[in-house]
Amino acid sequence: MAQQVKFKTIRISEKGQVAIPVEIQREMGIEKGDELLLIKKGEKIILEKPKKFKRTLADEFEDVQQISESTLKKVWLNKSDEIWNSYLKGSKK
Repeated sequence: MAQQVKFKTIRISEKGQVAIPVEIQREMGIEKGDELLLIKKGEKIILEKPKKFKRTLADEFEDVQQISESTLKKVWLNKSDEIWNSYLKGSKK
């Protein structure tokens, strides 16, 4: 199902503030006092709920953690690597 796109024109106040139209606030579940994350990408500005953005990032970088853990295991468990072995012996003092 395609997401509906809405366009709204807003103005910047003298203090540099913007008001999010009430209709959009309701649809997005934005309430007074909520924090929003402002993201600038090129010439675009995106406002995102931090929790939603955190989930997006987690999905984007899920494989990075697995690759990092796998690589670190190979380095740390390499018995022939004298640098790590001497480091480990020195840390046991």
